[in-house]
Amino acid sequence: MGIEPVDVLLAALGAIALGAGALVVSTRHIVRAGLWLVVALGAIAGLYLVLTAELVAWVQVLLYVGAVVVLLLFAVMLTRAPIGASEDLDRPRWAGLLVGGGAGLGLAALLIDAYRWSRVPLPGQGTGAAPIGTEVFRTWVLPFEVLSVLLLAALIGAIVVSRPDIGRRES
Repeated sequence: MGIEPVDVLLAALGAIALGAGALVVSTRHIVRAGLWLVVALGAIAGLYLVLTAELVAWVQVLLYVGAVVVLLLFAVMLTRAPIGASEDLDRPRWAGLLVGGGAGLGLAALLIDAYRWSRVPLPGQGTGAAPIGTEVFRTWVLPFEVLSVLLLAALIGAIVVSRPDIGRRES
């Protein structure tokens, strides 16, 4: 019963994801936070690949890394928001640590109470994708499309707000 290479790879990718996630929330430079988010989400996609969930890994890369992070970076660049550290926006850290720690402890207590360290039986091989696909393409199609229109409207709004020449009348 030695250490399997898969276990080492899972631990390494998990450490990368946790480290990059910590850097996302601790850096004071918003563009660097977006790039650390790419690293964290890429490591999570790597975890999915190691767990042989290739479809979920590609969805992770395409939707989160490819769309959400790019939208975040474009929104920051197009709105001409302050990119670096801003002294007037600093907040005391103790409040965030208190709220985050309390939420983490609450979730841990909830999960421990819900599962009581019991083993959950896994479904048979090849049975996981069909119910998920059915739910996504029957139940959640309309909310997904509404969300895509909302994100497009936000991007167009950022472009309009950031360009002073749009909407200005010539006198």
